[in-house]
Amino acid sequence: MSKKIVLAYSGGLDTSIIIPWLKENYDYDVVAMVGDVGQGDDIEAVVKKAYDTGASKVVVEDLREEFLTGYVFPALKAGAVYEHKYLLGTSLARPVIAKHQVKVALREGADAVAHGCTGKGNDQVRFELAYQAIAPELKVIAPWREWNLKSREDCLDYAEKRGIPVEASRQKIHSRDRNLWHISHEGGELEDAGNAPFPSTWQMTKSPQDAPDRDEQVEIGFEKGVPVSVNGLLMDPVSLLELLNEIGGRNAIGRIDLVENRFVGIKSRGCYETPGGTLLLTAHRELEALCLDRDLLHYKQHVGLKYAELVYFGLWFTPLREALDAFVESTQHNMTGTVTLSLYKGNLAVASRKSEYSLYRTDLSSFTMGESYDQKDAAGFIRILGLPSRSRAQLQQEVTK
Repeated sequence: MSKKIVLAYSGGLDTSIIIPWLKENYDYDVVAMVGDVGQGDDIEAVVKKAYDTGASKVVVEDLREEFLTGYVFPALKAGAVYEHKYLLGTSLARPVIAKHQVKVALREGADAVAHGCTGKGNDQVRFELAYQAIAPELKVIAPWREWNLKSREDCLDYAEKRGIPVEASRQKIHSRDRNLWHISHEGGELEDAGNAPFPSTWQMTKSPQDAPDRDEQVEIGFEKGVPVSVNGLLMDPVSLLELLNEIGGRNAIGRIDLVENRFVGIKSRGCYETPGGTLLLTAHRELEALCLDRDLLHYKQHVGLKYAELVYFGLWFTPLREALDAFVESTQHNMTGTVTLSLYKGNLAVASRKSEYSLYRTDLSSFTMGESYDQKDAAGFIRILGLPSRSRAQLQQEVTK
């Protein structure tokens, strides 16, 4: 009886050639696991392609809602952004795909798992750390670290020789990864950090020049930090993000161009589009500004940086990430309310913030002096705070006499 290997399969250039490569180089029946995280592919076509190129079985897992509720929304609540810009779209999708790939492997009695990540990138780490955390007994095969193909052009040659249809071409050489949260673009003209992206590189968002000539307002409602409504309409997570992607995309929201530090030590350049995610992150931050205590808000910013680093580095299935989630969750009990954003040609402005848990008090913040704040108290407060400074100054004066 032949051994089985489960491949994380997308039907893109890399995984399209990996099935025949595995058949040629290993004695395995290849089970292709297609994880639907909202990439927008024709799933039936992807399944057919997997069978046509040699898969013995194809398993499709609809992971869209779990991806959002179990991975994206926790990162949103944490305020996780990597290196000031990256909202972690690809980084967050890998652990949920790897988790279900392992589940399929165990269910099918497979001996090994495989992925199509290169030996230079972050994704190999994300997949393989997940494998080790969930089922360390499974063998891992990473074709990019074994075969003699050196470039995407080599992969195209391999596909052409075997009659494997692929969407990528020498004219469309970008490597893209899309899900409900974002789409990433690498390769092509982007390999030179001095080049601007081509207008045709962008896929989800209009350019500011092509966006509407009037602003559009959108109200986002949260319950305990989780987005639940758009413009007053309660929505399921998938529909909500699809709508926000559409609204943000037509208003040129969510484009970034980033030179980032990969976990393996290489600097790389990519362009990312996260229209709905940018709206959610902005709105969530504004709600926290309204409702979180000062010291908690400031400390939580440190947690967000660490959370982003853990996600980017592939350390999702770790005790530290779980502990940080517990902390973040404790900060979100009062994060219920609405934030209205104004969108105009790539720009975001806050039009309104409302919450029954708001700590903002007009009687305290107003320039009008009232009974709730005695200004005379400030003198003693400042004098106590200044005690160390006065002591140092007095000492310096005595020493220099």
